[in-house]
Amino acid sequence: MDFQLQNVLDRIQPVSADALVAAQSRIDRQAKPQGSLGRLEEFARRYVAITGRDIIRNKRIYTFAGDHGVVAEGVSAFPQDVTPQMVLNFIGGGAGINALARHAGADVQVVDMGVASDFEVLPGLLQKKIARGTANFSKGPAMTRQQALRSLEIGVELACRLKSEQVDLVGTGDMGIGNTTPSAAIAAVFTGLSPQQVTHRGTGIDDAALENKIRVIADGLALNQPDTTDPVDVLAKVGGFEIGGIAGLVLGCAAEQVPVVVDGFISTAGALIASELHPHVRDYIFASHQSVEIGHQHMLQRIGQRPILDLDLRLGEGTGGALAMTLIEGALQVYREVLTFDEAGVSEGSDQ
Repeated sequence: MDFQLQNVLDRIQPVSADALVAAQSRIDRQAKPQGSLGRLEEFARRYVAITGRDIIRNKRIYTFAGDHGVVAEGVSAFPQDVTPQMVLNFIGGGAGINALARHAGADVQVVDMGVASDFEVLPGLLQKKIARGTANFSKGPAMTRQQALRSLEIGVELACRLKSEQVDLVGTGDMGIGNTTPSAAIAAVFTGLSPQQVTHRGTGIDDAALENKIRVIADGLALNQPDTTDPVDVLAKVGGFEIGGIAGLVLGCAAEQVPVVVDGFISTAGALIASELHPHVRDYIFASHQSVEIGHQHMLQRIGQRPILDLDLRLGEGTGGALAMTLIEGALQVYREVLTFDEAGVSEGSDQ
């Protein structure tokens, strides 16, 4: 493995079992029936054990953007021109992710990983373009191995800045017309399921286009033969630059011990690559929601994650992540502010 990828992997450790027990001990002593706040207790326990903190100073969502050569095969209901248009909308604050990030009190950082258009220098846009879109993976590899490694490296570099900027909770997001197609291909590779079992309608394609999309994925997998034991090869053969950026960010967050809230189908494809690179990555992931994309549940199962929300979302951008952040923050407020039985002078329930 090139760049510092192996060094990053070597830094990833499991979350301390003792820290998890200590956090749960406080939760169990609070003046309420044990377990009565359900998964909020899980969110607080995990966050505190990961970070050693019980409060979030700053929240940030990284929305990675990239285009895909496979769009030429008619796999999307929208033209590729929409990708740069939406990037500009993110920068202007007028997209779904902007509204929900404001609600969550998170800032949004947009990262151009490989949009097929060039941008002028804009505040709020990190220009990290690897190429003007990936190649068409139904005709050959989506990118070179070096490009795949570069996409991972960019995500890792972003994660390495978080602690100095006092960012304690990170969300992932995406933008890229056609990117449910590489995401479904990645899902098929790692789950062992057929393209038909993991491929859905993306931006809203009809039955004929869905059938074509499944065929394109099957052809691309047959042609490229991605190596299931080498996640970088899978990314290079059938992935996307923004998916690689997300994977690198998730890896870096695990190495830096920063919890990362993963959005929907495309973000989970990136998180899956990261988890296949190192098994302890999943300890640092909060799966924000269950997408309507049928392959999403299979990827989450492979990572071993239970989604926080199920709201029939399918927008991407980081929208589900922003909503889930509010629940993690609420769980921490409960963790900090609910008194223990002793502190409140409340009698504990009997075991009888």
